[in-house]
Amino acid sequence: MQPLVGLIMGSKSDWPTMEHAAEMLDKLGVPYETRVVSAHRTPDLLFDYAKTAAGRGLKVIIAGAGGAAHLPGMVASQTSLPVLGVPVQSKALNGLDSLLSIAQMPGGIAVGTLAIGKAGATNAGLLAAQIIGTYDSAVRAAVDTFRAAQTQTILENPDPRNG
Repeated sequence: MQPLVGLIMGSKSDWPTMEHAAEMLDKLGVPYETRVVSAHRTPDLLFDYAKTAAGRGLKVIIAGAGGAAHLPGMVASQTSLPVLGVPVQSKALNGLDSLLSIAQMPGGIAVGTLAIGKAGATNAGLLAAQIIGTYDSAVRAAVDTFRAAQTQTILENPDPRNG
């Protein structure tokens, strides 16, 4: 199937975080591609990836990065597609550096910034599906089913002492 989401990260070491976005996209039946695209080590690849994304059929880009975390903003500067930034938890500042780098975009270059780490990656996959669901009824139905299942799980297990 034609990928609708580009799932990119600054290095292979970001995969343990970004795989949660991939898992959510898989769960919701949204086709995606995944690549390592470094803002600092492969800037020409980054620019080419971002500039050609829409023409290749992508509708949303999820970009995860840690530390200086320039990847989401640099991608957003080169495409009009929605870019969702996932701050990867860093060792130095526990991901706060990544979060601030992604969140503090200058006016005119928008990046939707998610939470640090696993929760942010999971929600980036969900948000990408919700964006696609605005025009794809099958994806919207998958999101609705996922949300209903979450609700039902809590209703069926209200006592936190019962696993």
